[in-house]
Amino acid sequence: MITSRSFGKTKDGREVLAFTFEDGARRATVLNLGGIIQSIVVPDKNGNPTDVILGYNDVAGYEEHGGYLGALIGRFGNRIEKGKLVIDGETYDLYCNDRGNHLHGGKVGFDKKIWAHEIKGDELVLSIVSPDGEENYPGTLSVRVTYSFKDGEFRILYHAISDKKTAINLTNHAYFNIDGEGSGSALENVLWIDCDYITPTNSTMIPTGGFRAVKGTAFDFNTPKEIGKDVGADDIDLKQGNGYDHCHVLKNKCGEYVKYATVTGKKSGITMSCYTDMPAVQFYAGNGLNQQGKTAFYGRRAGFCLETQAIPNNVNVPEYAEKGSSILDAGEVYEFSAAYKFQA
Repeated sequence: MITSRSFGKTKDGREVLAFTFEDGARRATVLNLGGIIQSIVVPDKNGNPTDVILGYNDVAGYEEHGGYLGALIGRFGNRIEKGKLVIDGETYDLYCNDRGNHLHGGKVGFDKKIWAHEIKGDELVLSIVSPDGEENYPGTLSVRVTYSFKDGEFRILYHAISDKKTAINLTNHAYFNIDGEGSGSALENVLWIDCDYITPTNSTMIPTGGFRAVKGTAFDFNTPKEIGKDVGADDIDLKQGNGYDHCHVLKNKCGEYVKYATVTGKKSGITMSCYTDMPAVQFYAGNGLNQQGKTAFYGRRAGFCLETQAIPNNVNVPEYAEKGSSILDAGEVYEFSAAYKFQA
């Protein structure tokens, strides 16, 4: 069952709605502001309700603090080098908002929009039309994102189509702490990622080409380990990212739906299993968190993100595009999914 209520108003007077999914002893709340996942509450090993999503209790929190907490990201999740997008020989200069690069859709990304909504049975469908030229992207892009929460699985289905050839890389920027959003550091959460390679970056966090094997490095999560075990390792990629903030190239082919990660809270006993048909995931360990959240202050690494996506900057790096291109032809359907299943 899905119920709705007012969550408040934005600074410019737009109403924000909160949609709550009831799933037995579990519940989740999504906002029509930015498609934000505001909470996911599941029982811990003792049956105690535990909110595993970092976020805020009001609209002001989402408007005034950075970090994209829980937000749906578009048109392009992650980074594009120097905001340079070339399609069929025409260059589109995108807004640069992160160390001289384009990040998470630019100045006004999808995370800041009020989305149209429709409840269809046990699914919430959010939609938006991004006009031709918005943030200097070509094409009128129609986007539909469907959320569901059933049998402990929170699922996101992304769907889009454009009337011109364009670039798109949708993702969600939820911050998780499987021991609970107010429990302090997430560094004791135990993570497994089914991945053999990351994409190394330059000093501005842009992957410019090549793949780096994770075996024997701090980025190897093929054997489950605490997120904090190697976060302080003497490693050039870790130093440039101020910790984990890197694209992990998954073993599946683009479009093949697989289980790619699990995370377990040592205190809560909750395990989150993660699924996608996207070719990569950005693992970000919350290195920049520094804000008051729902029940506590979120300090550095109070939560982590697993952002399923195409490899960042693949529009400028052909070998990354071969793993899954973010260039979408006119009339072509963009459709991917991500899911998080919880059990204790």
